[in-house]
Amino acid sequence: PDLFRIGPFSVRWYAVMYVVGYIVGDKIAARRAARGLVRLSPADIDAFISYMMISMLLGARLMYAAVYEPGHYFSRPLEFFAIWHGALSFHGAVIGMVIATALFARRRAIPFLTVTDTLALAGTPGLFFGRLGNFFNAELYGRPTQLPWGMIFPTDPLHIPRHPSELYEAIGEGVVLAILLFWLERRSIARHWYRPGVLSAAFLIGYGVIRFVIEFTRQPDPQLGFVLGPFSGGQLRSAAMVV
Repeated sequence: PDLFRIGPFSVRWYAVMYVVGYIVGDKIAARRAARGLVRLSPADIDAFISYMMISMLLGARLMYAAVYEPGHYFSRPLEFFAIWHGALSFHGAVIGMVIATALFARRRAIPFLTVTDTLALAGTPGLFFGRLGNFFNAELYGRPTQLPWGMIFPTDPLHIPRHPSELYEAIGEGVVLAILLFWLERRSIARHWYRPGVLSAAFLIGYGVIRFVIEFTRQPDPQLGFVLGPFSGGQLRSAAMVV
């Protein structure tokens, strides 16, 4: 999990991946603004990135603490701020970012859906780096497998080969979905049927479907297990995104 360590100080891959994700997202948002697809100045983009960083971490942590381990964080409140340990909920991050985007768009008098479309495009590559961060943290690993690329994770108490589901999600959510959204934007603009909200809807549907399918290879969270027959909590929340 550590990129490097000097005495008690360490730089973790997990944090570096999030920083890289935000740098890439900033470039995508700036390019979209330069094309006139969203009314954002360079100062607006900087402010928007700040909104997103705070709301993503707060929403992701609150959702995880409330749904996955409420007792743990209630008894150890300072652990809530140790985000470098992981334990963030993507669905909580989405809720936090949507609320912050609504506030940002209102304060800047910018159409809400043009900003969420920008968030969808700029944030999807960040999912790739975020899932790599999960992989480096050896968390959110998959179910047991006999496939030749099965991996033994050091954090797995059973030490058996498992699906590297973090890498599946990095490819599905961060590469396949990004390609789909960029293709959809280009095609819809070229054929004159693009309107604000198209990319936002495509992101919610695309992510929901991809995550729902990949969850069949991911080990359910031990605190929750399967919550409805063979389906995990992540699958139910992903289905809600599609709806």
